[in-house]
Amino acid sequence: MSREHVAGAPIISMETQQELSEKQLLDFRSHKRDILRWLATFGKNPDKGEGYSDTTIEQLTYQLGSFYRWVWEQGGQYTTKVTPDHADAYMKEIAYGDTTNGHKSTVMKCLKRLFKYRRHELGENTEWDPDFSFSEPHSKPQDYLTADERQAIREAALEYGSVPAYNSLSPEERDEWKAHLAQRFDKPKSEVGPTDFERANGWKFASLTWASLDTGFRPIEVKRARVPWVDVDNKTIRIPREDSSKNDENWTVAISDRTAEALKRWLHERENYERYSDTDALWLTREGNPYGRQALRRLLHRLCEIADISVENRQMSWYTIRHSVGTYMAREEDLAAAASQLRHKNPETTMKYDQAPVDDRRNALDRMG
Repeated sequence: MSREHVAGAPIISMETQQELSEKQLLDFRSHKRDILRWLATFGKNPDKGEGYSDTTIEQLTYQLGSFYRWVWEQGGQYTTKVTPDHADAYMKEIAYGDTTNGHKSTVMKCLKRLFKYRRHELGENTEWDPDFSFSEPHSKPQDYLTADERQAIREAALEYGSVPAYNSLSPEERDEWKAHLAQRFDKPKSEVGPTDFERANGWKFASLTWASLDTGFRPIEVKRARVPWVDVDNKTIRIPREDSSKNDENWTVAISDRTAEALKRWLHERENYERYSDTDALWLTREGNPYGRQALRRLLHRLCEIADISVENRQMSWYTIRHSVGTYMAREEDLAAAASQLRHKNPETTMKYDQAPVDDRRNALDRMG
């Protein structure tokens, strides 16, 4: 049975699917679909019809799935009726677990949203007021690329995946590179030719990385990015409301001259690949799938490896790029510019970038003597 999605998130996980009979699965799918649809449409502010973002819905579907499976295991039978007592017992078990306070806080928020749905949509009078809470993660960006690291990542994106020019190789070297490209493109070595060498030196990774370094793309925005977003003539990326991560308004984001040129080259190159023939997705993996958080994290780690940037003791994810955009845009311009570039609706969200980057503070120490 194919998996149905709400706001890009699967309604039923494979773990849940394996635990239920066919009839139970149909019932639970309907039950959870109703929950996720309401939360995606009304959950954040029921009076104004404002729902949660796709990223939050993705958290909700997995955390709620884990909660319901726990309830079934404890009670010894399938049910969709969950109570505050269930939530209290579950959170007590989570509290003793070996996870971060940030994760525990996320689980608690997901359960609160579930009971908010039951109260507003099902008319239940049950309130869930937990007896304890967990400290939130620090409000400032956990990590960001420094100015030098941003430049190094830009250069690494040009190098990533590149191969020597076909005609510059000796027959022995060419044979070795053909074996490499045969594996990379999943085709017989005998069919690898000059066009495959050109393809390996394409602009996909540079355009994706450079656009993110300019716009601070969230992973979900990379996943949703479409060709019509790109306006290379005006050096902007236009994200329509229906594709916006927060789904509240249209956004127009500036990009640099060199990023516009990289995107222009990629759009021209993209037309030659069959996997893009029936989609306007801007970037796809070599398997033909949109980029997700894990794929982007792997890409960034590979770029850091090429750029000789250590990732040890750092939380290096695609959000690290976004945090660097906010930090340096706030420094070079102001918080208003950072808010616009990062597509923040709430000004308070941008306040965490109201800080001097570490290199500025180091320079200040040198001047202080």
